[in-house]
Amino acid sequence: MLLSLLVLGLAAVAQAAIFALTGSIALLADLIHNFGDAATAIPVGVAFLMRSERAERWAGYFVVLTIFFSACVAGVEAIRRLIHPEHVDHLLALAAAGLIGWLGNWLAAQIRTSAGRTLDSPALIADGNHARADAYVSLAVVATAIAVALGLTAADPLIGLAITVVILRITLASWRTVRTGPRHHHH
Repeated sequence: MLLSLLVLGLAAVAQAAIFALTGSIALLADLIHNFGDAATAIPVGVAFLMRSERAERWAGYFVVLTIFFSACVAGVEAIRRLIHPEHVDHLLALAAAGLIGWLGNWLAAQIRTSAGRTLDSPALIADGNHARADAYVSLAVVATAIAVALGLTAADPLIGLAITVVILRITLASWRTVRTGPRHHHH
């Protein structure tokens, strides 16, 4: 579990460095997205250490709100870019960042899925599937680099917006999970 957190954390750090270089909104959104994914493990860790469901819930709310806030920032930035297009540079680095995000998510997914099977935890397996889906979001960043290289400058903020929508959907799902708590699920 900590391993997958580390993998996503490292991917996010690498992406952050490249974002500073390229200024790509799609990358910013993916970065928030990967960071948010890594962060969702925090409340679980907190609860595990404190053995308190309430602590877990509050930590969960905090993480969800942080991601929500970041997503809004990415959304606003994307809209600003659509109005005032800026040149996105270092397209190879941008594509590399997308691949780093993809690889990070893919590895995290493998770790979570195998841990889930070992521990017979449906939640962990679901988490792994979620990370696998997230890997494709990172590939959108690679698509951005290609599109911008072809001269479609608007692709960057547009894909950034699309990823923001994905983040908001995940945030909503996480919020529901945190609010109801794992014990009250009806199948």
